[in-house]
Amino acid sequence: MPELMGRLDTSVNGPEGLPAFDGDAWERVDWYCHEEQVRRLRGRIFKAAQEGDWPQARSLQKLMLRSWSSTLVSVRQVTQRNTGRRTAGIDGLVALTSQARAEMAVQVHATIGSHRPSPVRRVYVPKASDKTKMRPLGIPVLIDRCHQARVKNALEPEWEARFEPRSYGFRPGRGCHDAIESLFQTLCGKAARVWILDADLAAAFDKISHEHLLEMLGGFPARDMIAGWLKAGIFEAGKGFAPTGEGTPQGGIARAGGGRRRPLPDRRSRWRGDKREPGAH
Repeated sequence: MPELMGRLDTSVNGPEGLPAFDGDAWERVDWYCHEEQVRRLRGRIFKAAQEGDWPQARSLQKLMLRSWSSTLVSVRQVTQRNTGRRTAGIDGLVALTSQARAEMAVQVHATIGSHRPSPVRRVYVPKASDKTKMRPLGIPVLIDRCHQARVKNALEPEWEARFEPRSYGFRPGRGCHDAIESLFQTLCGKAARVWILDADLAAAFDKISHEHLLEMLGGFPARDMIAGWLKAGIFEAGKGFAPTGEGTPQGGIARAGGGRRRPLPDRRSRWRGDKREPGAH
């Protein structure tokens, strides 16, 4: 795969107010410090959403979306930690060196308010349950993945505060073993519940409504960027470009289909004193 090199004239300049940022600077980053700043800000967003203080939650989310720490942590996650770091989108770009990652971080931070999503690259992988069948994935370009990780840092803690207590699928700090323990605790005693329902919605993410997803986001500051990802379309070798009027390709970080995540839950718009929930009219 080609490396992200020579793409930017700004590779030697850090974000406004910060010193020059290049490959050497990337190697000297205090990751513990930046990850701790992101963790604490996520905690503040969670607390504000949990208390229904939506003006404060939105203000903190805007702060997260502008955060240099969040940009650095997001770029590192996408280009250095994720297993798909060597997989390119339609532009063929990856970032496998410190210099390339530094350049990507500068580019991501410089385009926080102006980035325009690109179509995803359609690839097929064998299904885990049946190797004879193929599952389609949509691979976003590198800069889209970095922006998605940034947006996820701001969006995820809000919805962690709003999800049902007993939902375990694809949530931070939770997994199938937590669900197994919950079922065991429910069924091992003399509880009235003596059965388990296992259900799967066929092609759920292929048909999910963009309008419904965006309505659920309410006044989230990066709502327009998420709408851009939903509508960006798909490019498949030999078939060309196809628009996405509904559904979400599986494979991205912040796309609803980036893993079998629970759909955003319905919620009722209501007033809490002078603190209005997002989406209420």
